[in-house]
Amino acid sequence: MKKVLLLLANGFEILEASAFIDVIGWNMEEGERNTHLVTAGKTRVVRSTFNHSFNVDLTLEEVHEDAFDALAIPGGFEAYGFYEDAFSQSFQSIIRAFDQQGKVIASVCVGALALGKSGILKNRTATTYCLNPLRKQQLKDFGAQIADQPIVNVNHIISSDGPSTAIDVAFLLLEKLTSSENVLHVRKLMGFDRDKTK
Repeated sequence: MKKVLLLLANGFEILEASAFIDVIGWNMEEGERNTHLVTAGKTRVVRSTFNHSFNVDLTLEEVHEDAFDALAIPGGFEAYGFYEDAFSQSFQSIIRAFDQQGKVIASVCVGALALGKSGILKNRTATTYCLNPLRKQQLKDFGAQIADQPIVNVNHIISSDGPSTAIDVAFLLLEKLTSSENVLHVRKLMGFDRDKTK
C-alpha cells in the first residue's frame, strides 16, 4: 500500500486539496487499489481558505514520515493564515524529512513556497503562483530556479503555478506511485479524457 500524507495548513485551498483526495481515492476504488491518503495539520481541526472547518486524521506530532511514500501540499491564502502554518518549524521538518528520503513531494500553487522556505528547492527548478510576481520572487529568494511553465516535475519534486493545475499534479503524483497505464485508466473513469466537443 502506497501512503500519501496530505499536509494541510490553515488557509489551504479546498480545490487543491480535493484533487489529491479524489485521485488517490479513485485509484483505491477503481485503479490499482494500492493507495491511501492521510490528512495532517498542526491542530486536529484545520480551517481552509474561506473559513470552512476540516477534521484531519493526524496532528503533525503524530506523523511518522517513514510510514508514508509521498507528501502532498496544497497552496492557500495569506489572508486566512496559510503562511503561518506552512512556514512553521513543524511543517518544515516534515518537508525536509521527505526530501532527505527522496520521497515524492507534490505541491500546488503557493504550496511550493513551503518547500522553498524549508530549503529543499535551493538550486532546484520549480514554479509557484504565476499571476503574482511577489510569489515568484519569494520562491527565487529561497534559492529556487524559476521555470515559467504550469507544472515543473524534477526528480521527486512537483510544483505548479496555480489552482487550475491541481488535478494534473494529483495525477502526476499517482503516476509516480503506480504507473502511466493506471493513471490513464483512472483518468478515463473520472471522465477527464472524454471528447467534450460532442
